[in-house]
Amino acid sequence: MLQDQTPSPAHSVDPGPGDEGGILAGIRVLDLSRVVAGPLAGQTLADLGADVLKIERTGGGDDLRSLGPPWIGGRDGRPEQSTYFQTVNRGKQSLTLDFAQPEGADILRRLAAESDVIIENFRTGTLARYGLGYEDLHEINPRLIYCSITGFGQTGPYSDRSGYDYLAQAMGGQMAVTGLPEGMAGAGPMRVGVPIADITAGNNAVIAILAALIHRTRTGQGQHVDIALFDSQVALLLNSLGAWLNARAPLPRTGNDHPTAVPNGVFATRDGHILIATFNDREFARLAAALGHPEWAEDARFVRSRDRLAHRTELAALMNGVLGTEGKAHWMEVLNAAKVSCGPINDMADIEADPQLAARDMIQTLVHPQLGEVRVVGSPLKFSETPIRLKQSAPLAGEHTASVLATRLGLDAEEIARLRDANII
Repeated sequence: MLQDQTPSPAHSVDPGPGDEGGILAGIRVLDLSRVVAGPLAGQTLADLGADVLKIERTGGGDDLRSLGPPWIGGRDGRPEQSTYFQTVNRGKQSLTLDFAQPEGADILRRLAAESDVIIENFRTGTLARYGLGYEDLHEINPRLIYCSITGFGQTGPYSDRSGYDYLAQAMGGQMAVTGLPEGMAGAGPMRVGVPIADITAGNNAVIAILAALIHRTRTGQGQHVDIALFDSQVALLLNSLGAWLNARAPLPRTGNDHPTAVPNGVFATRDGHILIATFNDREFARLAAALGHPEWAEDARFVRSRDRLAHRTELAALMNGVLGTEGKAHWMEVLNAAKVSCGPINDMADIEADPQLAARDMIQTLVHPQLGEVRVVGSPLKFSETPIRLKQSAPLAGEHTASVLATRLGLDAEEIARLRDANII
């Protein structure tokens, strides 16, 4: 086991296997981020057991709280709240703070002095203006891991630009490879329907923070983690960018068809569509046999992957002719029995009712202090010795301000009231 070379803060805990607090029990995180990428990173750390304190602006909190529709609540006297906010902020406490005021900045510095991680996604250089940049807080707490998430990173000619998911998808090549093929009605660049650049940047932030924690265990030193949505989106291109860099062969937009593996796409059955995904000649042979046409696997047009790619349209027509004779349920049973990768095109109601997801605890219910029961997506991270247990729903803005200031900084009720009257908290 790695041994930390420097004394740990009094709050730090080294959880053993099976610790009820989670793998990151004892790790304190200040989450200064807003909207999606940073809050998602903070939520993942909270799921893993970290103590995550969300720092929000006074007078409303995170902008994501008011981003809708859709809304949750609004009935039986309960206030309306954004469903979006609930998806990336569970497991946190909330403290509202105006750190643009010197006294507010001082409170944040005091909290940073006894924290392990800070996550922030302000425009590059913003926090440094208040004495809250990496160098400022590193001087106070050399063990601090300071994670900045921005549109374009801390360096480079775009570093002072703001950036959002849609922009990162456009500039990062995602929209160039997503959408219908040229020549089809509706062809053209298309964004991915979920904020893929935000999600990837948030996940990359978690990976980097965990790696930095391991480095700190070895050396006792914190560091600055620099995550960009643009970088994260470009890294997602994988084979699309690799094909260009090494073969000058851009992979075209192919809609629901895979650019290199055939058959791999959406097919019509008698009562709806299914997805069939084959990636090698062996699986295609199993598919051909399951569809009652084993001779396809010997047909010169379809024997090899490159042959099927050249005759994609002909093969699809043959397959649709067979698949259209029966319904989705029939083909799911037949193709899965033949070990052919396939599945239905699920909508949200289908996902909610899916027995596999139920068995994996991927839909869970938390209790919100104002909204009552809130249903959330469970964690995809599964551990044999330290299973994740979701602790609480997303907090109200400033819900824990008084308790945090009292327990962490030792402020009494009179001082907390003074700070509130001065609109610092």
